[in-house]
Order: sequence, then structure tokens, then C-alpha cells
Amino acid sequence: MEFLNANCERICVENPVPSRVYELPKYTQTIQPYEYGHPYSKRTCLWLKNLPKLVPTETVEPIGTFCPSGSYSKKHDSKHRGVFTKDRAKNRSKTFPGIARAMAEQWGKETPRTGGNQ
Repeated sequence: MEFLNANCERICVENPVPSRVYELPKYTQTIQPYEYGHPYSKRTCLWLKNLPKLVPTETVEPIGTFCPSGSYSKKHDSKHRGVFTKDRAKNRSKTFPGIARAMAEQWGKETPRTGGNQ
């Protein structure tokens, strides 16, 4: 919440879908890696302040889930089991390069460079 409430003109907080127990405000947008050139599903929430919604750049067909959700169980078939079942927290926190590139290209134009530390 400190990030969301920071005294900053533009903010993007990126996080996997949170548990309801954290009582976060409703996210602005959800994105998927397969919308940015990576063949996986991994729904990610964005909370945006003074930034436009991120526009998909290269939609591809997903081949499976990148990492298991919190409800992962051996009952899931291979498509929904996830590519990574070890180091789950580390893999859930991954930001795909295609998503990072889209953020830089689309939002980097939002702030004019005026010199100094920004």
C-alpha cells in the first residue's frame, strides 16, 4: 500500500493475483505473458496511477501455465500444472522481458526528460 499511496506522479505496481486477505484495492488491469510474445499464461495484476493501460504487443498461443497457482494440486492436468513447480515464489515473481519492454516503450514516452535525476 505504501507504493500505491506514494507521493509520485506515475505509479505501476505489478503483482500476481493477490489473496483477498490482503484487502488491496481493485487492480486497474490484468495482463498475460502470451500477450507480449511469451507462450505462457500467468495472470498478473497492474495497479496504475496516471498511466494508460498496457497494450498487448505480440499475442501468441499459450502452451501452458508458467507456474502453478495457489490452488495447485496433483489433480491438475499437465497444461495447468505449470512449467515450474519448484521455487514457486521466485517464479511467480518473474516479469517477462516482453512485458518489461512494453512498459518501457509505452510508458517511457509518458514522462518528458528534463535532465537531472528522475
